[in-house]
Amino acid sequence: MKAVGPVWRAASILIALGVLAPVLSLAWLALGSGLQHWAHLAEHVLPQAALNTAMLLAGVGVLVLVIGTGCAWLVTACDFPGRRVLHWALLLPLAMPTYIVAFAYLDLLHPIGPVQGALRWALGFDSPRQFRLPDLRSMPGAIFVLGFVLYPYVYMTARAMFMTQPAHLMEAARTLGESRGGAFFRVALPLARPALAVGLSLALLEALNDIGASEFLGIQTLTVAVYTTWITRSDLAGAAQIACAMLIVVVALVLLERNGRRHQRFGSAQRMRAIQPRRLHGAAAWAASAAAALPVAIGFVVPALYLVWETAKRLRQGGGISDGLLASLGNTLALAAGVTLAAVSAGLVVAWAVRSQGSTVNRARWQARVATLGYAVPGTVLAIGLLTPALAFDAALGALMGREGLPLMSAGIVLVIACAIRFLAMPVGGIEAGLARIPPALEQASRLLGETAGGTLRRVHLPLLQPAIAAGALLVFVDAMKELPATLLLRPANFDTLATWLYAEAARGTYEEGAIAALAIVLAGLLPVILLARNQLGTHPETLRA
Repeated sequence: MKAVGPVWRAASILIALGVLAPVLSLAWLALGSGLQHWAHLAEHVLPQAALNTAMLLAGVGVLVLVIGTGCAWLVTACDFPGRRVLHWALLLPLAMPTYIVAFAYLDLLHPIGPVQGALRWALGFDSPRQFRLPDLRSMPGAIFVLGFVLYPYVYMTARAMFMTQPAHLMEAARTLGESRGGAFFRVALPLARPALAVGLSLALLEALNDIGASEFLGIQTLTVAVYTTWITRSDLAGAAQIACAMLIVVVALVLLERNGRRHQRFGSAQRMRAIQPRRLHGAAAWAASAAAALPVAIGFVVPALYLVWETAKRLRQGGGISDGLLASLGNTLALAAGVTLAAVSAGLVVAWAVRSQGSTVNRARWQARVATLGYAVPGTVLAIGLLTPALAFDAALGALMGREGLPLMSAGIVLVIACAIRFLAMPVGGIEAGLARIPPALEQASRLLGETAGGTLRRVHLPLLQPAIAAGALLVFVDAMKELPATLLLRPANFDTLATWLYAEAARGTYEEGAIAALAIVLAGLLPVILLARNQLGTHPETLRA
């Protein structure tokens, strides 16, 4: 089979280098800003922000491990009322961006909100001064919100591992005198550690990328510090230096994920009789149902019902949907469509170039690995790193066109590029998996008949890749609709998406119209959750990032 043409190979290398460019630009900007910035940040900003970030990640990590692992084992090893529904319903919090859940619970758990009002009525108190719950705007509140939204990352990977563990290992432990709990902790849990590492690292990457929930809840994390340093203090160099500190955390989490994925291959290699769920009866059965349903209720059902109620109240009062919100919806769809087109096209180029390099495919795989690094880089970090080269190129382009201003930035092109870099891992991973299922004989026959690499892709592979491309496009489209950090930092003037509209409404404390934007985002987010449920809880990390 002929090797891929130089145009395909060059395009793939350029895409990989384009993904790497913001990180290199970030390092150059941070190192070239002098020691004065570093000294100020090290004394006044980084210690508290780093401590808050460490506490948040530690708390969220413990919570997602407990909830995700416990629910995965419960629906795998036990049979109880509602299990058939709960095994996929436990995925539903993935449709809820963290900032939307924080937005909902801030109103629900407000001292004069419905939950605390009902509690005071039931307990006989008249005012918040007599009785009030702990403030949600706190570190425990942030851990609570993020943990109950992000646990599905651990749940999916853990359940996939539990379902493939041979039943005879647990039976042997029971025969040797271990209790069911002892067999779980000494046999099933150690075998699932690689999967838990993958799910944990993905959940923590999402927590690190969060900006809306952390800021709503008053937690000054490194991500929030980057945003406030750039936007509030107009200190781009300082923001770049904080972003570099975040990259240290990102590298540690990526290494954890890579290590888990490497070892995960050995945990499910044997195809033996799987664990059969044990039927529970009586109080134990209903307790198991309640335990599995609680994360779904907190992470999805309660916030979703709140959004529906607030939206209905807004429409019932005759408020309708404002022109600004309709414009934000149009901007969101346009942005998501542009990002999807760019990411899927680039992903197809990278995956096809790597596939077609024949005997050098292992050496060429670095292009795919570099191209998919964007999924690990928080949106704030990516935006800071992309800004300097984008502004320089934009200014040169404007001078060449004889126009004042920044044509690419003002048209939203830079924002599209940033989001495409961030979500490129999804189409690359999906298309690579689709190509792996296509027999090489089809490609070889096409090339022997004189077809070029591009012609083979167009006439043979694209028709067979349609499901993989459609799935990748759906995931990218929905994630682009939900993206908040990069959109906040790189959007053109007077350009709002549903996410930034909701962010602004929450900052002003106007929840009714913000609920409409949030509900639209959640409804879109349900699509990839349904896709994941139909695919039996696939465990590929790039697919999980919907």
